[in-house]
This record gives sequence, structure tokens and C-alpha cells, in this order.
Amino acid sequence: MSESSQELDMELSSGIAAFEGKNFTKAASLLSPLADQGNHEAQYRMAIMAQGGLGMAVNELMAYKNMKAAAEAGHPMAQHGLGFMYLEGECIEQNLPKAVEWFKKAAEQGLAGSQSTLGMLYEEGRGVEKNQEEAQRWYKKAGF
Repeated sequence: MSESSQELDMELSSGIAAFEGKNFTKAASLLSPLADQGNHEAQYRMAIMAQGGLGMAVNELMAYKNMKAAAEAGHPMAQHGLGFMYLEGECIEQNLPKAVEWFKKAAEQGLAGSQSTLGMLYEEGRGVEKNQEEAQRWYKKAGF
């Protein structure tokens, strides 16, 4: 491992530790440059901070862009978060079929929250055709 990649790993670890410790101002200063460089762990956390106004002013565009970038990189929690953005119309216009698409990606990676959300969406017929069988299949995967 090169010295610069060790340095980046330390910055990421420090940024995540600051985030977990709720020191959002420090987390934002450490994670923002890494998010700009395409690090999906940093992007996911920057999205949460920008959406909730944690350590910075609320910035819906930044929240959406970072969440989408991390989701597209395969980050399951970001895929779930993006699904909720589309489901609730937060930071982006509501789009139920897109919400279902992102919940499925996270659910297929084993995320129980996305699996149970899909169960609910199929049960209610939101963004998908109402389907009790499919709802039960997702609930079962989620451990219900």
C-alpha cells in the first residue's frame, strides 16, 4: 500500500469515527474531499449530513448527488437511502418505481430494511402492482 493510500485510509477512518461520534463538523471536513474523489463510504455519510443539516447547512442537491453516487457504486445503505428519497420525495421528486428499483438493489444485497420495505410496497401496491405473494416473499427474506 502506498503512503498516499494509507493517508486516505486514515482520513476515511478518522472521518467515519467523527461521524459515528456525532462530531459532524469534523466529519464533513474530513469526508468532503474524499466524497469529491468518489469514495462511496464518504459519499454516503456526506449525503446523510447534507440531508439532515448535520455539521453544515441542509443541502438537498448535495445529499441527493452523494447518495446517488454511493448507491450507483453498490453501497447497500446508500441504495436504501436513495430508495427512501424517491419514496418520500425528499431531496428529489417522488418517483415510486425508482424507489422500488433502489430498494430491490439493497434488498438483493441482504439489507433487511429494504426487504421489509419492499414487502410493504407490494402489500400496499405502491410503485408496483399489488401482490400479496411477493409481499410475503420479501417479508420472509427480512425475517418476518
